[in-house]
Amino acid sequence: MTVNYLKDVQGTAGISFSLNSLNIPPARGQESLVKRILNKKISFDEYKVLSDAVSFIGVTERFGDVIRIFKVPEGETPAGFRAECFLDCDRVLRADLVRDIGYDKNGEKRPTKVIFSADSANPYEVEPIAGLLGNLTCNPGIVYDLFINNPKANVGNKFKTRDEVMVELGRVLGPGCDISVELNNPFEKDFNKILEEAEKFKEILSEYRLVVKVPHTGPVNAGNVRELLEGDKKFNLRYDQATTEDALRGHNLALKLREHGYRINYTLMFEPYQSALALQAKPYFINSFIRHRLMQGETIRKLLDFYKMTRDKKYLEDLRAFMLSVDFLNKNETGKDLIDIMNLAEDTIKYRKLECEEGSDGLDGLRHNLRLLKNNNLPDTRLIVCSMEGPYNYPDIDKVTTDPEFADVIDRLVITAEPGYLARFTSSNLVVSYQRRFMNAASGQK
Repeated sequence: MTVNYLKDVQGTAGISFSLNSLNIPPARGQESLVKRILNKKISFDEYKVLSDAVSFIGVTERFGDVIRIFKVPEGETPAGFRAECFLDCDRVLRADLVRDIGYDKNGEKRPTKVIFSADSANPYEVEPIAGLLGNLTCNPGIVYDLFINNPKANVGNKFKTRDEVMVELGRVLGPGCDISVELNNPFEKDFNKILEEAEKFKEILSEYRLVVKVPHTGPVNAGNVRELLEGDKKFNLRYDQATTEDALRGHNLALKLREHGYRINYTLMFEPYQSALALQAKPYFINSFIRHRLMQGETIRKLLDFYKMTRDKKYLEDLRAFMLSVDFLNKNETGKDLIDIMNLAEDTIKYRKLECEEGSDGLDGLRHNLRLLKNNNLPDTRLIVCSMEGPYNYPDIDKVTTDPEFADVIDRLVITAEPGYLARFTSSNLVVSYQRRFMNAASGQK
């Protein structure tokens, strides 16, 4: 053991106590399992109480299940779980393993309160970053378009099915990483078929790692989804023209899956106003998508500014065409009044706070959702900030993580991106400069 790295709760100031300090025998038949948590720290007050109240130390059925499923080496507990203890009525102190991606193996907390995640279904891409992740997210587009059907990524066409990819990702990532997998067809009317799909994922990944991604679907439903797949692929309804049933389909699907024991990653959340209603579905993850929303906002603001400077209605026409292209308008609104277009653009800029510090970086939704986490009754719900690109998205998010306003909820923030995007922020131009100097010095050159 290297100097000053913790072992057996050593290396902390003052007197340390652990379950081992109690010198209490393990429950019969659970000796090897109990040994895995004897180094769990306890306070002096806990030590005093437990010394008189406990006759044996044991573990729960779930504790043994976790160890068995993940084939955890002797004497260890796996990453992705925290140990909790409770006192049985028969004077047995029982240890349980509770799913918590904020923890590394053997009950150590991850290095930072912020957790990192990756958007990928490519095992080759994930492997170099696997040890640093607490979550992986993949939707059908990531699984099929970016990996299985991409010969550059799926080298030698080794992986032919989504199940094969999931098995390999589970192996690469290990027990400490949640894997958020999206349903192939959120419009399936037969809930039993959705359950069958979710059960298959659970078989592969275990209930401890699986998180089912359920998307907002807006006005899209089983009857009109073909409009997105055929012809010009444009939609007859505007995003805010959904029936109540369609608008809340994802919420109700999430609730039903949760009733069947699944954790939910509620996805496709672009505007802050989506979040409070999404939380009613009791999700494990909510999301803040930032890239496309910010890019849209900047384009809208630019065209509106050009119009205000020149009073040339061409810019409002361009604005209308842009809004049609990004589904602010439906396919039948090609002739929408230009005054209405200007008002919609101004309302959008105002709501997205593009002209003030709160939203000029595109992170007003992130800030809003972190504030929501301060004021809800879902202590295990985390926020994923996702969909980023360019030189500023990640550095701007990094700054938010140090804002004192969010210090009490920053342990509920997950940052996810493609592995290659995150990797670029491990370096700086000065790294190259210094390595030139160091390596030349090491080789004896002047």
